[in-house]
Amino acid sequence: MPHPSPISGNQSVRESNRDLEIESIDFFVRMMSMLGMPRSVGEIYGLLYFSTTPLPMDQIVSRLGISLGSASQGLKTLRSLKAVRTSYVPGDRRDHYLAETEFRRLFANFIKEEIMPHMESAKERIERMEDSLSGTDEQTDEFYQIRIEKLKKLTRAGGRLLPALAGLLKF
Repeated sequence: MPHPSPISGNQSVRESNRDLEIESIDFFVRMMSMLGMPRSVGEIYGLLYFSTTPLPMDQIVSRLGISLGSASQGLKTLRSLKAVRTSYVPGDRRDHYLAETEFRRLFANFIKEEIMPHMESAKERIERMEDSLSGTDEQTDEFYQIRIEKLKKLTRAGGRLLPALAGLLKF
């Protein structure tokens, strides 16, 4: 006896697609959260990732139930990471958005745009830490200097490793 199709009729197809959309959004909200990104960034990317057509901002807002400000800021963040791009839709003057699906490129851009600037500023902060050593208590200053040296090693290693990793991911 043949198994009945779990999807029969347009309503079931829409419900099945909605379940996929919800799971996708949840997946990317969690992923973006691990990267320190706002919830709206994950929601927008998750929606666009499984969208078969480019979506304008007003549809993103209504489908996700987020504010126009959250959508605007989330799209701005995603565009800066090159995680979404705009697409021309004939007869419609609005910007429509598509998700970038090459994850290697996305991670390379994230390293370059989000992590590397922090590595550069870390060097300056470490210098300020060294400058703030008081020199009054030799034992305490030695403890702090050892910790600062560990931070220097970490930033040097990150400064070498992260650009190499970003370069490898682009190909």
